[in-house]
Amino acid sequence: MRPYVKALEKRQLKASAIDLPVGKAERAVPVFVQKVPAGSIAGGHSYGGRVASMAATQVAYAALVLLSYPLHRPGHPEDLRTEHWPKITCPVLFLSGESDPFARIELLRSAVRRLPGAELVTFPGVGHGLLPVIDAAMDRVAAFVRQLRP
Repeated sequence: MRPYVKALEKRQLKASAIDLPVGKAERAVPVFVQKVPAGSIAGGHSYGGRVASMAATQVAYAALVLLSYPLHRPGHPEDLRTEHWPKITCPVLFLSGESDPFARIELLRSAVRRLPGAELVTFPGVGHGLLPVIDAAMDRVAAFVRQLRP
């Protein structure tokens, strides 16, 4: 997360990364909830984004920013990780590479449409991780955050 945090700070946005326990996302949710207070713009990359989205079903975040959301395990598009999405009530910005093995792009586009207040920004030719397009991705995050604040 360090490159993303630095890129957001360059855009005058306060950002920080937290350490999460590895393993099942459900195990990391209480840690995320403890460290990220209500009213924050929460988010994360991949596993961290999934954890943030699960935490958003328990905590009233101002918004979520999910980078390379792991919609499914590679090679298992039948097992979507969206069961908790109907409980998310805040605006959500998804940023994803169109060649991400953790999120078949057509499935991600379809899933995001079922989440009210969600927006999807994709990057052609990019896989899992947005470092190849970090400036464009973080510019989009900065615009999203600024539109939330009056």
